Amino acid sequence: MIKKFSLKINKKVQNVQVDENMPLLWVLRDVLEMPGTKYGCGVGSCGACTVHLNGQAVRSCQLPVSALAGQEITTIEGLAAKGDHPVQKAWLDVDVAQCGYCQSGQIMSAAALLKNNPNPTEEDIENYMTGNICRCGTYTRIKKAIQLAASK
Repeated sequence: MIKKFSLKINKKVQNVQVDENMPLLWVLRDVLEMPGTKYGCGVGSCGACTVHLNGQAVRSCQLPVSALAGQEITTIEGLAAKGDHPVQKAWLDVDVAQCGYCQSGQIMSAAALLKNNPNPTEEDIENYMTGNICRCGTYTRIKKAIQLAASK
């Protein structure tokens, strides 16, 4: 059923009129034209669509828009106004990206990890980032970038 929804995305209220079961991913990409959040698998297994919901990393492909009233949503576009979040800077310093497709989801997960655990161990990083798939296999550089961001 098509309904009106008021969503708080990147600290700005966005009004949309969509099917109540539409996943947040498609609201972001197709309705609000925010392409930073990527479609990967559609079943919440790869992490490409990761955003923050009230500061926690979640898969936007699995969140119906009807469940998001009053929630604080942050996308890769809203993580840092100038793209200078410590994780984003570390990603560049370590040269993590190859194809780059998974990177927004990886960065959003890493940022949530460091918000909740500012000094993670290698094991913490590996456990938290499990489920964020990188088809290029840059896991070693991802871990190194998270460690670098944590040190700053």
